[in-house]
Amino acid sequence: MTTPVTVIGAGLGGLVLARVLQVHGVPVTVHEAEPSPTARTQGGLLDIHPWNGEPALEAAGLVDGFRGLVLPGRQSYRVLDREGTVWLDRPDDGEGDRPEVQRGDLRRLLLDSLEPGTVRWGHKVSGVRPLGGGRHEVGFTDGTTVTTSVLVGADGAWSRVRPLLSDAMPEYAGISTVETFLLDADTRHPAAAALVGGGSLMALGPGKGFLAHRESRGTLHVYAQLRKPQDWLGGIDFDDPAAAAAQVVAEFEGWAPELTALITDTDTPPVPRPFLTLPVGHRWDRVPGVTLLGDAAHLVPPNGEGANLAMFDGAELARLLAGHPDDVEAALAEHERAMVARAAATEDGLEMFEVMLADDAPRGMVRVFGDDDGS
Repeated sequence: MTTPVTVIGAGLGGLVLARVLQVHGVPVTVHEAEPSPTARTQGGLLDIHPWNGEPALEAAGLVDGFRGLVLPGRQSYRVLDREGTVWLDRPDDGEGDRPEVQRGDLRRLLLDSLEPGTVRWGHKVSGVRPLGGGRHEVGFTDGTTVTTSVLVGADGAWSRVRPLLSDAMPEYAGISTVETFLLDADTRHPAAAALVGGGSLMALGPGKGFLAHRESRGTLHVYAQLRKPQDWLGGIDFDDPAAAAAQVVAEFEGWAPELTALITDTDTPPVPRPFLTLPVGHRWDRVPGVTLLGDAAHLVPPNGEGANLAMFDGAELARLLAGHPDDVEAALAEHERAMVARAAATEDGLEMFEVMLADDAPRGMVRVFGDDDGS
């Protein structure tokens, strides 16, 4: 296939797509709204799964590089209740099959693997219009345009490409999250560091809880999660970090102070993260010359599969495009059929949160991990 591919979005899915296309000799350009690869922090830890994320990295020829990024000990986890009582403490015994890496480090690995100039930074899409015959014109806010006969929207929840295919828009999923970071925690926040341990912590109660991960360089990445109406986050003044933290912590009245300190002791301003979702079973009629992958196609609340699925989508789409050099439409149609089926198998992103924040929390999560005695 010699037809150049135009990708919108330099997230993990779009970058895997670009890398595997280049492995197969297919020309590709990625357009990204952010001005540079270091414009913002690239999320937290990712557990890479052997059934989708790792095969995608194998297709990209980057397994050795990926393994060099794995953070040891991060597959341990603890489950606590609101009083700080430990219900489950499972260390990382080295036998787990979901190694953890920093999302930003993995993104850098992918970026460094691409041919120079593949990613066009500072290209924020202003609109996309069909030209007929499967060709599309993409306009950018700097006034430039590109015309392409193979357009891939890998641009996330608020995709500017998706309206070519579907009227679906992300909807609030009923859970609000507030994100904080405790930096150099072993030195500056030793009690919190000891509480979280070497991997992940879940402190759970009915309708609310804390999720924390130990990242590299002693950083604790924390999410306070609450089942709240859609307008709840809008009632918090996040321009006043101290007041915002106090308002969030007020929702955890009666919880152990070592848990609420994960919010009040933050070293960064709290950031609101509402959970969003596209309709379950989201699909569309085939439109020539354009397709989607990752969150642009099958957004769900965080369930451990999102980034892995996006990378696998990208790798499989690249394989199909390279394998159908004379029939792009056949490749795009097969990609969409297979992607929709894959997403359907893991699409109920709220299922785990129903367990995590259930009335009997944390018992439900302990049951999931197989350590509940049933009492």
